[in-house]
Amino acid sequence: MNRSENSSRLRPLPPLSSVSPATLAFLNAKIAAEEDLHTVAPTLLSELRTECQNLDQNLLDLGRQFSQLLADYTFHSNQISGIFTDIKSKLSDLQSTTLPPPSSDGGSGRLLGEELPALAREVARVEAVRTYAETALKLDTLVGDVEDAVSTIVNRTLRRQPSKNNAEDIRVGAIKSLKLIEDVLARITKINPQWTQLVSAADHRVDRALATLRPQAIADHRALLVSLKWPPPLSSSNSLSDDTNGSTHLQNPLFTVQGDLKQQYCESFLALCSLQELQRRRKGRQLEGHNREVALRQPLWAIEELVNPLSIDSQRHFSKWIDKPEFIFALVYKITRDYVDSMDEMLQPLVDEALLSGYSCREEWVSAMVASLSMFLAKEIFPMYVAQLDEENNPEINLQARISWLHLIDLMISFDKKVQSLVANSGILFFPEDGSQHKISSLSVFCDRPDWLDLWANIELNDTLDKLKPDLENERSWLTKNQEGAPFSGQEDYKSPPISSIVLRHLSFVIERCRSIPSVSLKSRFVSLTGVPLIQKFLDGLLLRCLEAEGLTALTDDDALIKVAISINAASSFVSVLKEWAEDVFFLEIGLNQDDLLEPSGSDLSGGLAEVTGDNTLDKEVNKLDKFRSEWVEKLSTVVLRGFDACCRDYLRNRKQWQEKGEEGLVVSRSFLGALEYLQGKLAVLEEHLNAIYFVRVWRSLASGIDQSLFNGVIMSSAKFNYSGVQKLGNDLEILFGVFRKWCLRPEGFFPKLSEGLKLLKMERSVQLSLVGEQKWLKDNRINHLTVAEAEKIFKNRVYAH
Repeated sequence: MNRSENSSRLRPLPPLSSVSPATLAFLNAKIAAEEDLHTVAPTLLSELRTECQNLDQNLLDLGRQFSQLLADYTFHSNQISGIFTDIKSKLSDLQSTTLPPPSSDGGSGRLLGEELPALAREVARVEAVRTYAETALKLDTLVGDVEDAVSTIVNRTLRRQPSKNNAEDIRVGAIKSLKLIEDVLARITKINPQWTQLVSAADHRVDRALATLRPQAIADHRALLVSLKWPPPLSSSNSLSDDTNGSTHLQNPLFTVQGDLKQQYCESFLALCSLQELQRRRKGRQLEGHNREVALRQPLWAIEELVNPLSIDSQRHFSKWIDKPEFIFALVYKITRDYVDSMDEMLQPLVDEALLSGYSCREEWVSAMVASLSMFLAKEIFPMYVAQLDEENNPEINLQARISWLHLIDLMISFDKKVQSLVANSGILFFPEDGSQHKISSLSVFCDRPDWLDLWANIELNDTLDKLKPDLENERSWLTKNQEGAPFSGQEDYKSPPISSIVLRHLSFVIERCRSIPSVSLKSRFVSLTGVPLIQKFLDGLLLRCLEAEGLTALTDDDALIKVAISINAASSFVSVLKEWAEDVFFLEIGLNQDDLLEPSGSDLSGGLAEVTGDNTLDKEVNKLDKFRSEWVEKLSTVVLRGFDACCRDYLRNRKQWQEKGEEGLVVSRSFLGALEYLQGKLAVLEEHLNAIYFVRVWRSLASGIDQSLFNGVIMSSAKFNYSGVQKLGNDLEILFGVFRKWCLRPEGFFPKLSEGLKLLKMERSVQLSLVGEQKWLKDNRINHLTVAEAEKIFKNRVYAH
């Protein structure tokens, strides 16, 4: 009898096909062996029954609360009905008072002026109360529906009920109700912003519902992915070799699934996208008037759920390849490339259906894979390299860490270019300035760790300086005749030595490497820490060579002049390329974002950062090079002029020669010939080795200096000039002008004082006596560079025969 009763109480087990995967997973986790049926199962059954009783009690409590709310609504409705009845009676009284003819005491005017506005205000108040009550009731109903749906979903999950389709329908209904709630709240925010307590209360209840609904939706989505055999198994060495050859692609299991599983996954994916769109709308409303872009732009949740398990499986391989990071990048790129097209084709329509604007499944997939790689690099690779760099007592480890760091940067830059091409080549417009580059760049690790950027800049700078040092010390690099392989245009025009091209090549390499950094402010910082010191190193080398030449011979011999001229040429060509670069978008962006640089105090980087505070990072360095060129061009002119003056010393001292009778057949003073030969020789050397732009400056500066020197030393020296002396001076000056006629058609224009002084000396005495001392007379005779006092002195020094 007892046996038959026990058998009647036993319930048959449900078919295995009707048990959900989540239920099976739960049972497998709790009951691992047959012995657990006798030990664990009774306890588990008791716990589940207790939890179900608690949930049933919660449902009863919710029912009582709903009944109470309904009673409150009925009470408020009756109150509103009474108010409308009172209004109706007042309107009837108003109608009865307006029927009699107006009295002479002005009672009608008082009614229209006082009672009607008060009545209108009362009607408006009642209408506002009615609208508020209806809105509150509508929100309460919708929020109650959502809470009921959430409670049902939780109960089904706890009881492991296998009705998956019904649970998904309930979730979809809850999401629709949430969207209706958000529509009501958005309308309230715009039309009745004073209803803040109502909005706050509704938001609080919705947040509690979402705190349960979203994790449950994600958990169901993950369970569904497991049933779809996601993530797929990762190929190891064979896949990497295949990737090298470009032969095979991994098959996406989501793309091959069919039937009910595919429909379930699409519904679950669509539900997650709808929840995210709802979340974006809510945050947009709540953050109205603030910087909403930062909070609203989040990764696509459904794509993250695909990438996270892949990332976990991949890291088991990554841990084996710490010393060979190229394998890590190859595996991540292969996974990203092989699945990107199928993700785009299958999932993008679902994102569009969920009205989740501004999201591309292709871009989200790539950015999520890059983010997982960046996270691994930030947690495992970079900290190891930083620790090795701190090994100051072991130079070998320190050197190897620097080499490994630069190799890792090379891999990151190459990887970023390849994954960004997966987005760019798909037809999607890729704008780095809209934040896409930050998401699709492994170098974004430096955005969170700018101290690592400083380490990178230091390593890059030291490596570049080590490579540059042999070229700076090689004398062949400073010879203008050695122009093999100059990569920059215009080097021949500036007669630049190869060293300027070499330095520019290294500088260009450093700048190209930092172009991949996704932050403009960090690009500026990197350039200030690497590019600026490189330019300063080059400028120091130029200055050192010029000072050595000046210190040895005071620039008196031709070799010293050539050395300085070549340094000026190198600086000129260097500056011309820097000015071209300054017009590039890269440097224009840096110039516009100078305010984003770190404050120039509190760190040892302040000096470098303080040097880039102009409109462009390169401006101050260009100004330094310009100053160097101007100073040494002026020194060249000064040295040659000083030598010319030394050669003219006897010529200037011999004042009697201007009163002597001219010698037969002599067209120029003998003492002046040596000075002219010296001048012509130095100008020939400078013309050959100095670039045309600065050679023009040199000979024009020389002409101006010689003009002033000879004018003061000869014409204004109180020497007396007879007719022969004037002719002799004219011949000397004509030969001097002839030296400069090679570079201009009218050299007299560059010797204005000498030309005008000679012109005054050639004038007749009658003209001098009648017109001397008048400013107008000087202008009429085109004497524009001499004063009246100078003209009078010149006239006094002219001796005429009696």
